[in-house]
Amino acid sequence: MTAPRNRPFVIVLAAPSGAGKTSLARALLEANPELVFSVSATTRPRRGYERDGEHYHFVDDTGFDELVRSGELLEWAAVHDRRYGTPRRAVEAALKAGHHVVLDVDVQGARAVRLAFPDAVLVFILPPSGDELVRRLSRRASEAAAERVRRMRTAREELVAVGEFDYVVLNDDFQGALRAIEGIIAAERHRVARDDDIATRVAELGRRLEQLIERESEDEGSHAG
Repeated sequence: MTAPRNRPFVIVLAAPSGAGKTSLARALLEANPELVFSVSATTRPRRGYERDGEHYHFVDDTGFDELVRSGELLEWAAVHDRRYGTPRRAVEAALKAGHHVVLDVDVQGARAVRLAFPDAVLVFILPPSGDELVRRLSRRASEAAAERVRRMRTAREELVAVGEFDYVVLNDDFQGALRAIEGIIAAERHRVARDDDIATRVAELGRRLEQLIERESEDEGSHAG
């Protein structure tokens, strides 16, 4: 029997800022090297620890305008006066090569990805509590208090979008949340709709069973005679 050939798909991790989706995405890719990460483009300033092309593709407003104009972005959104977008070609190339692609985007981005890839798997990451979300945001020393307040307001608005997602994962225990996401991906790989060869394989199995049934019936008839 031929081996299953599962169609690759996009896995979207979205969450309010500070819920931990980026850390989960990195851990997911480290533990599952067969997955491919889509690096977003952004106009926001680079933080000290970040590297261009690894964490984000950092561009200025003019560069981002050109990406939008040329249709190079699969999705893009303005968040906190900065813009973020997913380069289209990299995602399409990875899927064509047979890789599942992980996207770390916001709620607006998740909606756009679902329009472009209806079979994408959307996972909403929830923080354990409002207090914990604020604590995590407060650890970002590079951001002023006004920026944190703005992120909290956005988080409150994004929470109501959870019903648009396929799965929700509570990030109260990091390793537990990571295992939950891995379980989601494993289950999605076994969806009948993603197996392009299922009809052929089932038909092949049916033909073989029919041959065995005929042989057993012949054997039974000869023994009866």
